[in-house]
Amino acid sequence: MIIKEHFFGTFSDGKEAHLFTVSNRDMSFSVTDYGCLVTSIILPSKNGQKDDIALGFSSFGAYTQTQKGYFGALVGRYANRIKNAAFSLDGEEYHLDKNEGANYVHGGFNGYNHRLWNSQIIETPEGAGIRFTGLSPDGDQGFPGNLEIEINYLLNDKNDFIQIYRAWTDKDTPVNITNHSSYNLRGSGKGTILDQDLTLHCDSYLEVDSELIPTGNYSSVEGTIYDFRKSKAIGKDQAKTPNNVYDLCFIINGQANTMRPCVEYYERDSGRHMMVSTNQPGLQVYTGKRLEGLEGKTGIVYREYGGLVLETQNMPDAPNHKNFPNCILHPGETYESKTVYSFFWS
Repeated sequence: MIIKEHFFGTFSDGKEAHLFTVSNRDMSFSVTDYGCLVTSIILPSKNGQKDDIALGFSSFGAYTQTQKGYFGALVGRYANRIKNAAFSLDGEEYHLDKNEGANYVHGGFNGYNHRLWNSQIIETPEGAGIRFTGLSPDGDQGFPGNLEIEINYLLNDKNDFIQIYRAWTDKDTPVNITNHSSYNLRGSGKGTILDQDLTLHCDSYLEVDSELIPTGNYSSVEGTIYDFRKSKAIGKDQAKTPNNVYDLCFIINGQANTMRPCVEYYERDSGRHMMVSTNQPGLQVYTGKRLEGLEGKTGIVYREYGGLVLETQNMPDAPNHKNFPNCILHPGETYESKTVYSFFWS
């Protein structure tokens, strides 16, 4: 495994951000200590053509100046949406940033994707890569408790890109950390993802209201446009969805807190496959409707539906739903979220 560190940019206070590239014989990924952003994933095709399949920007400045797209972003303390930006815990009500109408989403106005993290090059039995660490202090984004966070991005010789998130708290607090990368297996900026094939190991999904907040009901995918249990083109039924976009949380089959498959994603022309497994209960699928007009890498202007977001996570708005999987981390416990993205091409 080869790991290289490069200068990425300078903040107004003189602090520097760095970019790390982790490579094996076949593929590579790059991440930065600014926001723990995944800036690239470079894969060969079945014909040997190498492309970057992760949407993003070309420069440090572009990442610091916008939250649009959340390309490659680390999101927390609680990923996804919380209704009315509020929840009650241990008899106390907490109020969060309202950064999507009346609701909270992806870290509010001061998300983890706009912070400089401590970094360390590591080698583990699972792979080699980068470990980022940092503190989310008590009251950060409105949440209780000092939260110590560890992020591991690893690569191994089997072409597994492994993401592991751990956290510890000194006070009861909701935690839900994930990565918001947008993928296009044809290559970043190379058309839409609508003709690419998707399989989800999900028998049900969360019903949501007009603001994409869960109602609390679980719905079967059987006989619906949300049934991806057999492989189908992403765009096959999308026109029948509300607002012509998939943007909802699917319930992953099997026992949460155990590793199990949840996604098979395939692009025919390149022969590229992405297989995803996780220990999380939910999978937020978003088909990139709001990407149109964003200027991405090498000056390419992204198109509507130019990328596919696959966020493994706990359920959105879980702090307000007792029937959802537990999202509260207690002192003395370890939060651990693990997702493996396995790649091959044929």
